[in-house]
Amino acid sequence: MAKINLLPWRDELRAEKKKEFYTILAGVAILGGLVAFAWISMVNGQIESQKVRNDMLNREIAQLNKKVAEIKALKKKRADLIERMEVIQNLQGNRPQIVRVFDDLVRKIPDGVYLTELNRKGKQISFSGIAESNNRVSSLMRQLDESPWFEKPNLLSVTKTRNGGGDDDYNPNRFNMTVLIETPKADDDKDGA
Repeated sequence: MAKINLLPWRDELRAEKKKEFYTILAGVAILGGLVAFAWISMVNGQIESQKVRNDMLNREIAQLNKKVAEIKALKKKRADLIERMEVIQNLQGNRPQIVRVFDDLVRKIPDGVYLTELNRKGKQISFSGIAESNNRVSSLMRQLDESPWFEKPNLLSVTKTRNGGGDDDYNPNRFNMTVLIETPKADDDKDGA
C-alpha cells in the first residue's frame, strides 16, 4: 500500500478554515461596527431633532406665558374698572337716598318733638331729642315704623327733665332712639315719591 501523508493537507485545510473564520469574524465585526454607527447616528439625529422641537416648544411656551401674564393684567384691570363702576353706580343710586331719608324724617316728627342730635353710622341713625310727653315719643316711633324709609325704631332711653323756669306743669322728656335706614322696594318708592 502506498503511504499517503494526509497531515499537511489537514494542516492546510485547518489553516484555510482559520483564515476563513477570521475573515468572517472581521466582516461581522465591520458589519457590527457599521450597524452600531448607523444606530448611534440615527439615535443622535432623533435626539437633535427632539432638542430642536423642545427648543421650539419652550419658545412658544415663553410667548404663551407672556400672553397669559398680559391677560391676567387685563383681567385685573377689568375687575378694578368694574369695581370702580359699581362704586360709582352705588354712589349715584344712593345720592338721593339721604335726601329722601331726611325729608321723610322731618315729615314723620310730630309736633312737640324736637331733635337735638343726629348721628349716622352705616345704615343706623341714632338721635337724641326733647319731647313734650311720652305720647309724642310713642307717636314718633309709630310714624317711623310706618315709613318705608325706616325700620326697627328702638327707644334707648327716656328721662324726665326738670324745668327751671318756674312752670311746674311743663317738664319735657329727653329721649335717645335708633332707627335703621331701609331702601324701599320699587313700588313703595313710587308710592312715597
